[in-house]
Amino acid sequence: MKTLIAACLLLASTSAWSQEAPPCPTLPASAGLQWEQRVDTTFIACKAVTADGRQVLNVMLTSRDPRISLERRLREEEGTFSGEDVYWYRLDLGGRDMPGMQSRRITVVELDNDRYAQVWINAESAEELGSLLALTEQLDVRATSAQLSAGN
Repeated sequence: MKTLIAACLLLASTSAWSQEAPPCPTLPASAGLQWEQRVDTTFIACKAVTADGRQVLNVMLTSRDPRISLERRLREEEGTFSGEDVYWYRLDLGGRDMPGMQSRRITVVELDNDRYAQVWINAESAEELGSLLALTEQLDVRATSAQLSAGN
């Protein structure tokens, strides 16, 4: 009898988990990427990796203002992320010109009060950068960011 009750409780908890929204936004199957994720009460970190384990896209949803200063001189592309207009910026490494940095981007999006998304693209080429920029326009993180508790 105890085994039957335990099995019923396990099934009930499993179905409750399956009804909850996944922590990271849905990636299109055609992207060939999978999320690695870390979830906390004040942030959700999503790292999209290729089949060979290379991180190409990082999305951090947080309830705290990241206070990242993005300089206009580093502004590159315009786009959208989760329905918000954004500018993508080159990474600033203190004026150093490092190989591969031309195809890396960052942006910060205020989704609503106390909900932010920091997004990094780590592309290996201009072509991959274009694909990843297009992919980010398809992502919707609003339901996911609503799961965060208010920042302190």
